[in-house]
Amino acid sequence: MIVAKFGGTSVGDAAAIDRAAAIIAERLPRQPLVVVSALGGATNALIAMAEQAASGQLILAIRGVEALRERHLKVANELLGGDATEVIAELSATFDELAALAEALSVLGHATPRSLDAIAAKGELLSSELVVAAFCARGIPSVLVDPGSVMITSEQFGKAEPLTDRIAQRAGEVIRPLLAQGRVPIIGGFVGATEHGITTTLGRGGSDYSASLLGAAMGAEAIEIWTDVDGMLTADPRVVPDARLIERIRFDEASELASFGAKVLHPSTIAPAVRLGIPVAILNSRRPEGRGTFIAFDAPRRPVTAIAGKEGVTVVKVRSPRMLLAHGFLARIFEIFDRHRTSVDVVATSEISVSLTIDDARHLESLVVDLSQLGDVSVERNRGIVALVGAGLGADSEAMARALGALKDTKIHMLSLSSSGINLTMLVDAEQVTSAMRQLHAAFFPAGAAS
Repeated sequence: MIVAKFGGTSVGDAAAIDRAAAIIAERLPRQPLVVVSALGGATNALIAMAEQAASGQLILAIRGVEALRERHLKVANELLGGDATEVIAELSATFDELAALAEALSVLGHATPRSLDAIAAKGELLSSELVVAAFCARGIPSVLVDPGSVMITSEQFGKAEPLTDRIAQRAGEVIRPLLAQGRVPIIGGFVGATEHGITTTLGRGGSDYSASLLGAAMGAEAIEIWTDVDGMLTADPRVVPDARLIERIRFDEASELASFGAKVLHPSTIAPAVRLGIPVAILNSRRPEGRGTFIAFDAPRRPVTAIAGKEGVTVVKVRSPRMLLAHGFLARIFEIFDRHRTSVDVVATSEISVSLTIDDARHLESLVVDLSQLGDVSVERNRGIVALVGAGLGADSEAMARALGALKDTKIHMLSLSSSGINLTMLVDAEQVTSAMRQLHAAFFPAGAAS
C-alpha cells in the first residue's frame, strides 16, 4: 500500500480535487491511503476568525466563517452539481458549529490552545468530506476516516506529540480492514486527538507529518507528497531562476534542506519515514506526469546537492575570560537557550567567546539578560545564512575551496562545517544572501552542464 498526501493547493478548488481523483484512480492497484490538507489558506482563515472572535470582533469573525462557507459550498457545487445536497448539508452543519464557537469565544474574551485546535482542525475535516464525495462520484470507492480515531497524540495543544505505538495499533484496527475491502480511506492530516478524544493538531507541517506517521504505522511501500511544485530543486527558484530539479536525494540531505527553509517539505515529515526506510516522493499534482523528487537511502552521494539560504538571522556573542580552560560553560549557555525555547543554528567558539545564530528572535531580550550573567553579550542583527548541502561534502575539500572562491567578494562573518559534514554554512550580511546563493549555484551548477 502507499500513502498519498495532497496539500492545500492540490485540493484548493474543484479543478484541483478533480486532478487528485485522476491521480488516485491510477493508483488503485497500489491500495492508496489518502491524506488531505485543508483547502489552501483555510487554516489561516480559521485561526484568524478565532482570534477576531476572542478579541471582541465577532461580526468580523462571522464574516470570515461565511466567506469560508461560501467557498466550500461553491467547490461542492462545481464538483457534484445536483448531487451536492447531502455534502452541502454536512458542510453547512460544520460552519454552523464554527459560528457558534466564534460566539462562545467572543463571550469568553480569550482563546485557549485547546479551543484554537478545535477550530483549526475544521479545515481538514471540511476538505476531507469534499474529497470523499468527489471521489465517490467519480467511481473511486472512498470512505471518510476520522483522524481522531487513528492519530492519537499527547495533550500538548497546538503542537501535539504523536503516540506512535497507539497510532500503529489504531491504523491496524481502522484503516487496514478498509484497504482489504478495496476501499480508499481518506483522512484529514494535521489533526489528531488525545486518548480521551479531545481534538489536537500537530503544528506547522502537520499534514505532511500525518502522512509520514501513517506510512510508518502501515509499513507503506512509499509516501507521495503531492504539491504545486515539481519537487526539490538545487536552490529556491524565487532566488535562483535556473535552479534544477533534484530527481533523487538522500534522506539526510532533504531534511537538512527543509531545516534551512525549503518550503516543499517540513523536517518532521522525514523522521518517521527515515526510521523504516520508506521512500518519499515529492510530486506536482498539476503535472502528475513529471518525474518529481525521490527521497531515499540509495540516492547518489554528491559533494553538493543543493544551495540553501535564509535571511532574518541574528547572531548572539558571549565573551567571558571564565571560558578559558573551563568545563561546563557551553552547557550553561545551551541550557539558557533551551529554557527560552530558542533553537541555535550555527555555533563558533574561541578560547574565551562563543557565537551562536538564531532565526527566532522572539525571546532575544530575555535571552540576553540571562546570558549576561555568564559574560559580555553582544547582538548582531540583519545577518543571513547561505549553505552548501551534500552528503559527500565533508570529504571533498575541493568543493569547499570552490565555495569560498565563489564568494571571494562577499564578507563572511562565520564559517561552519557540520559535524556530519553534510553542510557548509556561511554567515553573511542579509542583503548578500541572494547574490551569494546565485554565485554558489553558478559555481556548482553552471548553465549548460549536465544535471
